[in-house]
Amino acid sequence: MTLRAVFFDLDGTLLDTAHDLAAALNHILAEDGLPPLAIDIARQIVSEGAYALVKKGYGLGENDARSEPLRQRLLDYYGHNLNKHTVAFEGINTLIQHLSDNNIAWGVATNKPKPYAEPLMKAFRFASEPCCVLSPEHVQHKKPHPESLFLACKLAQCEISEAIYIGDHKRDIDCGINAGMTTIAVSYGYIPDGVDIRSWNADHYAHTANELWPIIKGYL
Repeated sequence: MTLRAVFFDLDGTLLDTAHDLAAALNHILAEDGLPPLAIDIARQIVSEGAYALVKKGYGLGENDARSEPLRQRLLDYYGHNLNKHTVAFEGINTLIQHLSDNNIAWGVATNKPKPYAEPLMKAFRFASEPCCVLSPEHVQHKKPHPESLFLACKLAQCEISEAIYIGDHKRDIDCGINAGMTTIAVSYGYIPDGVDIRSWNADHYAHTANELWPIIKGYL
């Protein structure tokens, strides 16, 4: 393998967005006179999206009609407060520097909608610019379908066999496996209690972002 690109999931892998998403939920909960959702609980469900957050915060069932308007209220607030508390995970800035120093392209393939993913990424400055920030709007099929990684490789001008995909959710690893790409599962993201990431069948596992470069370096 000649490594030419590394792609990341966004929430829980590249950026720690949980505090801002939890703040958006807690904002609408406060408006409705309800108690906030603790951040440690929110972190376990952030990867499942806004629907999961409002269902947990409001105690709603699977098909409760209140879910959609509450979700929209959450997203309206979040859209205006994307980057109050969000940070790159410790070690990510150094990792991007290493990729830049070795002329390795990098990008993002996320299920986070474009109106949130793109402005959020623009708020951060890394050692090099991403070659792509791909959201569901850019493809016909969301992860775990591999379409986003095929497009990412096209934009990075590399082959699937020349890239690595990193994620903190089973659908990320399934996406990479479905594409035929080398995968790294990370446990520092938004992992629910009781979930063993080693059951995802990734090629590699990392518990901190600082562990990623030694793995990636092995493919140079």
